Amino acid sequence: MRAVAAGIEIRAYEESDLETIVEFSLRAWEPVFESIRRVLGDAIFRRLHQPDWRAAQAEAVRSSCSTGVERDVFVAVADERPVGFAAVVLNAFHERMGVVDIIAVDPRYQRRGIARQLMDRSTEHMRAKGMDIAALGTGGDTGHGPARALYESLGYTALPGVRYLKLLS
Repeated sequence: MRAVAAGIEIRAYEESDLETIVEFSLRAWEPVFESIRRVLGDAIFRRLHQPDWRAAQAEAVRSSCSTGVERDVFVAVADERPVGFAAVVLNAFHERMGVVDIIAVDPRYQRRGIARQLMDRSTEHMRAKGMDIAALGTGGDTGHGPARALYESLGYTALPGVRYLKLLS
């Protein structure tokens, strides 16, 4: 099933999309990782993300794009190239719960409603596959603020939680 709106096509992931998705995802998450670094401080950030957060994040994107029986990936296409993606996992934490595992939009295409279209397509897919709860996670730092605003505007309820970190020397 394909959805087209505002010049954006949402379609199923193709293997040829992978490196473009990895590249724009890393650019999209630069401000997020900078925000996390500010919150954690340099010492803890370096400990968690050495030698370079980009390598680990690139591997996370590659892993999330491996489709399977319980995992599907949707790609937003504009100007004949991938500009956003969302990976959905079915029956992830509970039976009949779908999870948007990872989502990113190329910074050059942000603020155009692409993430909303990807979220809409993801929830349509979950519903069609028999899921009755949709879930996702994000950070509480300022870098994740736009994501939280989107999810709340789509009717998601935040489940507050706190994680504390301390570097032991």
